[in-house]
Amino acid sequence: MSILLSLFLLQAAPVAAPNAMPGEEIVEPYTVDNRNAGAVPFTGDGMAKAFHGQDGIRRIVDRMVDTNFADPVIGEIFANQDKVRLKRTIFEQFCYILNAGCSYTGRDMATAHKDMGVQKADMNRLVEVLQGAMTAEDVDFQAQNRFLSKLAPMRREVLQK
Repeated sequence: MSILLSLFLLQAAPVAAPNAMPGEEIVEPYTVDNRNAGAVPFTGDGMAKAFHGQDGIRRIVDRMVDTNFADPVIGEIFANQDKVRLKRTIFEQFCYILNAGCSYTGRDMATAHKDMGVQKADMNRLVEVLQGAMTAEDVDFQAQNRFLSKLAPMRREVLQK
């Protein structure tokens, strides 16, 4: 087997996740797989550029997570969450989906949101906060909508019945 093929297979194969990255709380082991991100990435680099690359994506995620933690409507959902891990995994997820050169190492959406009690109104507020963060980063409205359309199907994995 060629070295290039070996490297490809090594990258593509799901692997066990470490319990936590530095600064994060320990989590139950799970299998790392880009499919856990919940969406197929965009093709090309247009969306990554529209979001100002990894730096822009990081600013959006930081603003969104900080706002969610402080939000009087949905803040209680985030109160007991690991903010460091949340910022890292949402950044990876968005970066992966936007095709900005990242892999996603987080859990699948159903597992990550299990027992959080997320309701439709909570999800709507989260989208509003994300839209505000994207607008603050000067991501144009069309790019925002394209990205939200990738995220929308995850709703059924996140909402509690």
